[in-house]
Amino acid sequence: MTDVIYREAVRSDLPDVIALLADDVLGKARDFTEVDEAYERAFAAITADPRNQLIVAEQAGELVGCLQITYIPGLGRHGAERSLIESVRVRSDRRGQGLGRELMTWAIDQARARGCALVQLTTDKTRADAHRFYLGLGFVASHEGMKLPL
Repeated sequence: MTDVIYREAVRSDLPDVIALLADDVLGKARDFTEVDEAYERAFAAITADPRNQLIVAEQAGELVGCLQITYIPGLGRHGAERSLIESVRVRSDRRGQGLGRELMTWAIDQARARGCALVQLTTDKTRADAHRFYLGLGFVASHEGMKLPL
């Protein structure tokens, strides 16, 4: 898929990114499909923060995927930075064609080039296909994640 471009999202991408997030079994229950003030604030905060990147995958002028990368400084691992990848989505009509693997490989390469010691992510326990996908990329389910909705 050499014709896919990976780049930081711009404001005009926001409606398509929101649609990608909502185009998912879990996303349908928690994400809206319209740009509102909350999405605008979140997008502004992400793009203003040098430790965050909202990345889109574009092919033939259309957004076909996205993810968010956060770089986290820490004292663990001898002060190493780590990369957190979240909100990974591939447009439903493009799933199963290798785009997700290429997008994740690109993000992992970015973390490696930045000098991160590891890449981490969370994935919902109900996403069996996603678990197989991440295991196939070399991720290891080494920790038990927890969340507290506020």
